[in-house]
Amino acid sequence: MSISMIAAVGRNNELGKDNDLIFHFKSDMKFFRETTTGSTVVMGRKTFESLPKVLPNRRNIVISRNSDLKIEGAEICKSIDDALELCKNDNVFIIGGGKIYAEFLKYADKLYLTEIEADCPQADTFFPEFDKTKWKREVLAEHNENGVSFKHILYSKIC
Repeated sequence: MSISMIAAVGRNNELGKDNDLIFHFKSDMKFFRETTTGSTVVMGRKTFESLPKVLPNRRNIVISRNSDLKIEGAEICKSIDDALELCKNDNVFIIGGGKIYAEFLKYADKLYLTEIEADCPQADTFFPEFDKTKWKREVLAEHNENGVSFKHILYSKIC
């Protein structure tokens, strides 16, 4: 199993506010779609609820403590361990939210981070801090949209 995380973060690891992304860039959405298509995506219930629908061309797994939750086109599990068991032979992308990222960080092999040269003091959800000395950093692309610069970065865990 390969476990990657994918997120767009501000200067202070900001992810979102009020269950929505802070930053919306067309090229970043395209990067997300192209990077995760054909893989399994794992997310928390609130992240799923922020999406317009189940993500197409991906196996969708939603973590929720609500045992009555049913989502057409998605598999529901109750815990991180259950999610790991469900997708033990898959190429997995963790797509949020903040608590799910924090719990999966120790399992991740790769981090696909869109590092945005902006901040959002009103943010209420953050990507977890991690020791960057334990990861190899590779710049995949650089962009500027709507006057905001950002980079797609791949962090690979150093064994």
